[in-house]
Amino acid sequence: MKAALRLTPVHTSEAEEFLEMAKQHFRELNPAFKPAKDWTNTYFSNIRGNRGYRLRWIEAQGQRAGFILYGMENHRFLPRKTGAIYELYVVPAQRRKGLARECALRVITELRKLCPSKIQLEVMMGNTAASALWKSLGFQEVSERLVLSCEISA
Repeated sequence: MKAALRLTPVHTSEAEEFLEMAKQHFRELNPAFKPAKDWTNTYFSNIRGNRGYRLRWIEAQGQRAGFILYGMENHRFLPRKTGAIYELYVVPAQRRKGLARECALRVITELRKLCPSKIQLEVMMGNTAASALWKSLGFQEVSERLVLSCEISA
């Protein structure tokens, strides 16, 4: 029997707990991740300050099992809205239980009610499990994102 899943808002008073879990998430994606000062000082407040973003704890069996960040944004060039799933993280001990899939399905349903022209997300290269999950939910690979890193001055 699947555990009851709840998505609950991350409150301002839970900033430190969220940031610790977010660091764990980003270190799994990139073991060399070290949060820069601007990340530490503004990441959470910028998320909370954008009315279009939704940041939720993923709770299973009464325990925090991860988080999801999603929302709506204006299309860059057209008078349309785009749904976006920015982050979906499930702690290692809670994986392979269907939590990510159930969470994703709930968020997709919520975003669709807001009538976006599309829902998009990014998957880090090499994250085959995440890619397989999203493709199983109907997402298609439509582009390749290239990044040129620039050092941030302190």
